[in-house]
Amino acid sequence: MRKNKEALIQHIIEISGKIYHALGPNVPMEYLSSDLTVAQLRVLLLLHTNGPTKMSSIASTLQVALSTATGVIDNLVKKELVIREADPQDRRLVICKLSPAGQELINRLWVSGEFQMERLLDGLTLEQLGKATEVAEMLFDNVS
Repeated sequence: MRKNKEALIQHIIEISGKIYHALGPNVPMEYLSSDLTVAQLRVLLLLHTNGPTKMSSIASTLQVALSTATGVIDNLVKKELVIREADPQDRRLVICKLSPAGQELINRLWVSGEFQMERLLDGLTLEQLGKATEVAEMLFDNVS
């Protein structure tokens, strides 16, 4: 039974890869037209996912030196994509969060992924969409 379950999981992962390749790499214009470095984009995604985060946690999560994280944050603050504040409970700590412009940029990047999913689902029948909904709900229920 376990081997069959592992085979099914592997098959689903393979199909997911085939779907990704069939859709073709669709790099959103926001990625291409921005002057963000990969490190800056990683920080923006981290702040989007985790919310306001201590500078030390950013460095730790990205596995870089605190000085490197500080330099990346400095550049994002200059671009008005990140806001840096003192922690109200301990003013020695620095908290970073997305600015409204940073949140807007991440939202535009996120929407492009949603557009691809919508395009993929649009080709399904009503019955198939019902099944897809059931599977999506099962996966979501398994998240916690």
